[in-house]
Amino acid sequence: MMHIQKEKYINPLTDFGFKKLFGTEPNKILLIDFLNQILPDKKIADLSYASGEKQGLTELDRKAIFDLYCISDKGERFIVEMQKAKQNYFKDRSVYYASFPIQEQAEKGDWNFKLEPVYTIGILDFIFYEGKEEIEPLQMVELKNQKNEVFYDKLKYIYIELPKFKKTAEDLFFRFEKWLYVFKHLSRLTDRPQKLQEKVFEQLFRNAEISKFTPNERVSYQKSLKYYRDLKNVTDTARDEGKVEGKIEVAKNLKTMGLSMEQIVQATGLSKGEIEVL
Repeated sequence: MMHIQKEKYINPLTDFGFKKLFGTEPNKILLIDFLNQILPDKKIADLSYASGEKQGLTELDRKAIFDLYCISDKGERFIVEMQKAKQNYFKDRSVYYASFPIQEQAEKGDWNFKLEPVYTIGILDFIFYEGKEEIEPLQMVELKNQKNEVFYDKLKYIYIELPKFKKTAEDLFFRFEKWLYVFKHLSRLTDRPQKLQEKVFEQLFRNAEISKFTPNERVSYQKSLKYYRDLKNVTDTARDEGKVEGKIEVAKNLKTMGLSMEQIVQATGLSKGEIEVL
């Protein structure tokens, strides 16, 4: 028998949670508000959900299914993806996905090739730029020339690295920060924090309350939550193992350089026993 989740609020990083909160017509105000916090120079008044499944020329094209695909009232296209773990060729995948909203704008007959803006937004539950000193959670990418001048302003890739966001509920000031806090901490909250009292968050917390789900919704959410936890466990284990391997390489180099056992232990965090067998 499947156990009902004990948390009060849904985890928005699960497939089910993300689409329930941001991918339904009654809740599109939540998505609009979030997008308006990250867009550099545009504000969305309204949007409509389009099919996430693309009808491309090849079988591979038809397998390109977005989490959310929306079109604003001004014609701007938005791909919004929740990424729980790193993937091979992640950048390539982003560029490939952005090609569909571009190609679908082609008009039959005479056409002047004028395109509406396309935005790919990735909400990442991992650090994209490993090893970088940059602590800003939001990265924006666009086409520029060798003088760092924008060459084309209608194609933007926006990535939000959630692990880089460290603020507590008491430190929240900007609406963008509040949204990042919701993504990271919603499922661990028991009440709505004082800094999240705006009307839009009232609607979010109301729709995120698990006790109000139908039986079918609870089953679907539980399956989605299990997948999220299993995937997170695998990726965390792989990352930890990678850190250990890195420490071993450092310890080998330090040992070759003639450093003492105590110095190597202090530098790497490995035990004396782990170092002695190298």
